[in-house]
Amino acid sequence: MKKAYAPVNVLIADDHELYREGFRVMLKKNTDIFLMGEAENGQELVKLAGILRPDVIITDIKMPVMDGIEATRILKASHPHIGIIAISMFDDENLIVDMMEAGARGYLLKNAHKNEIFDAIRTVHEEKTYYCHHTSAKLARMLASSKFNPFKKSEIPEFTEKEMEVIQMICQEFSSKEIAAKMFLSTRTIEGYREKIQEKMDVKNVVGIVIYAIKNELFKI
Repeated sequence: MKKAYAPVNVLIADDHELYREGFRVMLKKNTDIFLMGEAENGQELVKLAGILRPDVIITDIKMPVMDGIEATRILKASHPHIGIIAISMFDDENLIVDMMEAGARGYLLKNAHKNEIFDAIRTVHEEKTYYCHHTSAKLARMLASSKFNPFKKSEIPEFTEKEMEVIQMICQEFSSKEIAAKMFLSTRTIEGYREKIQEKMDVKNVVGIVIYAIKNELFKI
C-alpha cells in the first residue's frame, strides 16, 4: 500500500490582487502543494502565519504597512521552521540580499515559470536554499559577499582536480560549451562534472555553485 504524503501548505503575501489570483489558479490542479491563505501586506502575513502555521511562505518584498524584510525577521524569530521565499522584480538585487540576510531561504523573480515555483517550494520545504535560475552574476556575487550563509554547518566535500577546474570556470561565467572547449572535453562530460559538483555542494543550479564556491573560499573574487 502506497504511503500518503501530506501536501506542502503555502501562504502567499502580495499587495497585488492579480498576482495572488494568478498564483491561486496556478496551484488549483497541483495536488502536492496547497494554498492555505493570502495576505496583502507584511503585518497581515505575520498574523496569518501565526494562525495557519504554513510550511512555506512566498512573499513579495515591497509591500505597504510592513515590507517582506521586516515580516521575515519577525517570522524567523517566532516561527523558525517556516521556509520563506522572496519574490521580486529584476532590479531588486539589494532587497533580495536583505531578504536572505533576514532569514529567507529562497527567492524567485515575479515572472518565474510555474515549474520553477513548484521546485522552489519543494526545495525550501526540504530546508534547502533555492536560487532563482535567472539570477544575475552581480546578484550571485552580492549574496556570496553578504552575511547570508546557508553553508555554516556543512562540511566542505573533497573535489577532484577536474571538478575544481570546472568550478573556477563556472565562477568566471563560462558556459558548459566554453568550459568543454578549454578543457578539450565534450559538453556532455562537463555537464556530468557540473551535476556531480551540485550533488557534492547540495545545491540546485549554477548560481548555487557560485555562491557556495565564494562563501567557502574555493574561488576568489
